Amino acid sequence: MEIHILLFYKFVEISDLKDLSESHLNFCKSLGINGKILLAKEGINGSVSGTKEQVEKYKKELTSDSRFKDIEFKEEISTHHPFDKMVVRIKKEIIRLDKEIDVSKTGKHISPREFLEMYNNNKDMIVLDTRNDYEFKAGKFKNAINPEINSFREFPNFVKNLNISKDKTIVMYCTGGIRCEKASAYMLQEGFTNVSQLHGGVINFCQQFPNTAWEGTCFVFDKRVTSRINQGPSKETFCHHCNSICELYTNCKNKSCNELIFICPDCEDKFHACCSKECMKLILKG
Repeated sequence: MEIHILLFYKFVEISDLKDLSESHLNFCKSLGINGKILLAKEGINGSVSGTKEQVEKYKKELTSDSRFKDIEFKEEISTHHPFDKMVVRIKKEIIRLDKEIDVSKTGKHISPREFLEMYNNNKDMIVLDTRNDYEFKAGKFKNAINPEINSFREFPNFVKNLNISKDKTIVMYCTGGIRCEKASAYMLQEGFTNVSQLHGGVINFCQQFPNTAWEGTCFVFDKRVTSRINQGPSKETFCHHCNSICELYTNCKNKSCNELIFICPDCEDKFHACCSKECMKLILKG
């Protein structure tokens, strides 16, 4: 069965957090979709998965709220649900930076086509990844700078030690756009004057221009671990246990093992998300 995965966010003032959280969770559960949605006074950040019919109903419902009417969805297709359940949580920030940021003043949005043309024309610029180090190692844009951070909260310290002219052309990117949006606002506050961000992030770019400037896979924060992001034909992957076609890539639940394996939902249940019966026995022993 084809499962559609939506990724979305929007910085917008939300005052009725508790009421919205409860009503939105109830709607999602009634629809039968899975996912994780974060709500804060500054906006919404989420990812959900379901059948095509379910996600279309979800998009229609979310955009019926005037605050989210122009929200942009990034959409991928998988063979399995990347989420086990539906969660809606209230947070202080939808993407944590621990800084007072005016997100109404962000860097210029450049389209994937503009971004690719800048590469092809050898534009004198810094391409700055705003993701974590382990995400960068899974895949990156050619010649991008790795901030070598373990969480987004460390980004301000990276900027503090960034030894470049503040009028240098900087183009930032992240998976879906939310981190580089907040990061660009922060850099503008810190005095950088020529800051842009890739509109829609890595996923949007690679869906429009596969096999061009992106190298590797894209780390995602769900059970897939990495997304192929439409990088052209790729070899099918198979469940570690039953050899069925499977895209879910995760670590063995036995922390002393921690082996990365492809595992289908049935075998995930059967083996308690472990790579072997031996690891499963250790987990069940507690």
